[in-house]
Amino acid sequence: MSILLPRKFIAMTGTAIATSLLLGGFAAAQDQVEEKKDSFVFEEILVTATKRSSTIQDVPFSINALSGADIQKTGSTNLEDVARNVAGLMIQNLGPGQSQVAIRGVSAGQIVRDQPGVKEQVGVYLDESVISLSLFTPDLDLYDLNRVEVLRGPQGTLFGSGSVGGTIRYITNQPSLDGAEGSLEGNVNSISGGSMGGHFKAMVNIPVSEDKAALRIVGYHTEYGGYIDALTEGGGIWENVNNGHRSGGRATLLIQPTDNVTITPRVIYQKIKSNGNNRQEVFNLYANPYTTTRPPVTFKERQQFLLLREGFNDETFIADTTIAVEMEGIDVTSVTSYTDRDILVSRDASALTGSVSVDLGFPDAAVLLPSNLRDTTKVQQFTQELRVSSNNDSPLQWVGGVFYSNTDRFYKQFLPTPGYDAVTDAVLGAGTSAAVGMGVAPADSPFYSELPYTLEQIAVFGEASYDISDRLQVTAGGRYYDYKEERSVTQVGLFGNGVVDQVDKTASNGFTPRFLASYDVSDEVTLNAQISKGFRLGGVNDPLNTALCNAQDLAIFGGFQDYDDETLWNYEAGVKIKTDNVTLNAAAFYTKMSNLQVTLDAGSCSSRISFNVPEAHSQGVEVEMKAHPFEGLDLSLASSLIQSEFDSTIVDSNGDVLGGVRDGNRLPSTPKFNIAMTATYNFALDSVSSGAEGYVSATFQHRSSVFTQPSDQEVGGPDNPVLTQASGLPFGGASGADNTVLDLELDGYQTMNLSAGIVLEDWEVVAYVNNVTDENANLSFDKERGGRARLGFRTNQPRTYGLTFRANF
Repeated sequence: MSILLPRKFIAMTGTAIATSLLLGGFAAAQDQVEEKKDSFVFEEILVTATKRSSTIQDVPFSINALSGADIQKTGSTNLEDVARNVAGLMIQNLGPGQSQVAIRGVSAGQIVRDQPGVKEQVGVYLDESVISLSLFTPDLDLYDLNRVEVLRGPQGTLFGSGSVGGTIRYITNQPSLDGAEGSLEGNVNSISGGSMGGHFKAMVNIPVSEDKAALRIVGYHTEYGGYIDALTEGGGIWENVNNGHRSGGRATLLIQPTDNVTITPRVIYQKIKSNGNNRQEVFNLYANPYTTTRPPVTFKERQQFLLLREGFNDETFIADTTIAVEMEGIDVTSVTSYTDRDILVSRDASALTGSVSVDLGFPDAAVLLPSNLRDTTKVQQFTQELRVSSNNDSPLQWVGGVFYSNTDRFYKQFLPTPGYDAVTDAVLGAGTSAAVGMGVAPADSPFYSELPYTLEQIAVFGEASYDISDRLQVTAGGRYYDYKEERSVTQVGLFGNGVVDQVDKTASNGFTPRFLASYDVSDEVTLNAQISKGFRLGGVNDPLNTALCNAQDLAIFGGFQDYDDETLWNYEAGVKIKTDNVTLNAAAFYTKMSNLQVTLDAGSCSSRISFNVPEAHSQGVEVEMKAHPFEGLDLSLASSLIQSEFDSTIVDSNGDVLGGVRDGNRLPSTPKFNIAMTATYNFALDSVSSGAEGYVSATFQHRSSVFTQPSDQEVGGPDNPVLTQASGLPFGGASGADNTVLDLELDGYQTMNLSAGIVLEDWEVVAYVNNVTDENANLSFDKERGGRARLGFRTNQPRTYGLTFRANF
């Protein structure tokens, strides 16, 4: 098979490598100058991205790893914080516990609550256990982590489906047999214009039996301050509605009955509760400047309108066991994992229900009935991986194994709206509410759905590396997968489709190969190249809410049912340079996507659908560098330049471009340019205490503009992201033709974080200010029922002052 790479990619690769070599040469020369003055050597982080331990420089593809010390220095408390310092990693903020991850521009658009069948594009692992779940990947606390690994490009060979864009791995610190130890961390913070927050976290490590067993326990509790205010009916204000808390812990037992056998059982529990959303609104059915019979409202920054309180709850339990056996020439590893999660997304859907009520001709009193949309997701997942790998000094190194998973996922959505049945029967005829409920929907719930899923996966994988010479290594691997998915759909009520126990099935199998090469130019410089394939399982769309669809939207969206597997080929070339004072990793890549799964808002239907786009691509350059130019000063840089576009055009039944999928349009959620820079200066504080050190640190991030969904870039016509949204509803005395004008290209923004700390042998205190300039950024676009019920944006946390204390014992 011959592979032709685009000339643009070849040119970009050559430029990246040449530039990196020049920078490496400069860094090497600089090292020689500094060698006499400073014996500093960068910490070498060991990673297990290839299922065996190696340094970042020795991994033959693009990878980033942030150590536990890096995480503490930057004040990172979640994956969104981590992403600032990782080139090519993008977190799409969609509200508490519902953010999405994209790597290198491989993004299909915003997935929302009522699309439970859509699979993730980035796999997330906790040590050896897969924990990713589309839209609801657990927002785990980062305390007592050894590192976070970000593996760029498809990792389907060793990590399977869901890793089509890459893989993120949380690697925890393991129990130690060497002796008792512990740590703790306390924090208090204050949000400008918001409320107070803080956390307390602790770890203890206890040898249970000399040289045979040890127990490591981590516990934490965090209180999140709120900063969004909600206007309420009658002119009231609920302040800081998006506050919340997170509590949890993990207990890991290390058992080592013999020198070559290690058994590590573990349990993890975490509970998150958020009392609202980080949504700032610009239009609401009940609160807008166009009303004449109600008080007109123009929203200020970080305000929304609510009739009901909102919330998000996520309770996660994980139990896993890793068994590792060293034998003559081989290692055998077994990883068994069980996950049980219970998720509730509760939101104020009064504007949604009210907008439908207007269309149905219901009286104003019915339009104002409070309506609570409750999405519940219950997940039980069992996984088992068994692998065998070489552990000798042979030029041939290999790993192979089998993987099995079984997932039961029960998704339910209903809309309790007290008093709605009586109004429905009065306006539409006696018995209407009972008839559309079909004996399934609870009373006063104009929408009710149940979607139980069963997903089974079996995979066989293997990868081998061979040292052709002392400098050249080649690697080849592949994974065969077989998936089966079955679900049942029930969707009833006045807003529903009238489907009861409709069974849909989908299945897929295939093979994903990977080829890598690595060449050591010198002890400091390594070149690498990769060709790899990734995949994401397809599925079946949920039935449209046909009762809500106007005739045009029903004609356009009614035919979308199945969507196929998404696949991609990734081509990359990179350079890794490491001297005593400088490390620089750079890569250029080209990714060709086929049958990209894109999400589309189905307008008045208040539904979302997924469909396949035949061709798309992403290409770019990423650079990460750390430098120690002179004693005391540490610098780091992470930057990416990405072009991510559709290569196909999709038209609807009217011949109009569907959902912004036009050849040359940008893929959503991906900035063209992203850069983060950190400078830290360390200095002695002998006047405070012998051996004491102080430091000051500044982190700057710039992210260029993005679109939340593909359709956002031409809502006003081709190349016009300006939305002119007519309310279309006469409620409140509005004409129904009044317009809200929004630019849906989310502007680029800059943030800066500052911190200063004092470090002694056993304790540390840090004062910090995050978002120094109080940037109010639009992170994602949010609309309800095609925008007629509500328009708004997700936003970031305002300027925050904090103080953190850490101690080790």
